[in-house]
Amino acid sequence: MEHINEEIDFLTSTVKGIAKQFGSDCEVVLLDLTQHEKYGSGLIVRIENGHVTGRKVGDTGTNLGLEVLRGTDQEGDKHNYLTKTKDGRMLRSTTMYIRNSEGKPIGCICINFDITSLMMAETSIKEFTDLNKINTDVKEVFVNNVNDVLALLIQEAQNHVGKPVAHMSKEDKMKGIKYLDEKGAFLIQKSGDKICEYYGISKYTLYNYLDTVRSTQGI
Repeated sequence: MEHINEEIDFLTSTVKGIAKQFGSDCEVVLLDLTQHEKYGSGLIVRIENGHVTGRKVGDTGTNLGLEVLRGTDQEGDKHNYLTKTKDGRMLRSTTMYIRNSEGKPIGCICINFDITSLMMAETSIKEFTDLNKINTDVKEVFVNNVNDVLALLIQEAQNHVGKPVAHMSKEDKMKGIKYLDEKGAFLIQKSGDKICEYYGISKYTLYNYLDTVRSTQGI
């Protein structure tokens, strides 16, 4: 195999090393192109994980090799391109040619990584995490105790009003209290004390506000 013979041990080690690094879904192939005039069987001289494409030592190369040997494709090397097996599995492939001192291709290393399972997993993940298919209107926060729930609701009430307590008018505070009432804040034990403290009002005022907002809701 011309100069490729001198490097066969290194190339075999390289083929095996790449396959070991990326696992059983990664096929790595070494082809001998020194007898390219007989482009048929016998081109594959080393192969790891041949089950990926169903090939074995002694089988032939692909159509891309013909283009390189014919001179139609001068560059030859192709990196990270998509291919497909006869049974429809998708591969991520790289082809690299070994040339002699005259630039003539005498060998080739091909890497074919089966990404079919990864693509299926990606599709499933996208389906499961597509926010366009998930109801994002529901606001649920997981906390450790009921006081955290109340604190969260009070903050939401302030966001609902759109201003800090220091700048709230009576109407703003009633709007916030209405929000808290609708969210069930007053079902929390002793919530009235914390809400009064937050808004800077007495319990008497709080209950007056509550009576007013509930009467408008028909509660």
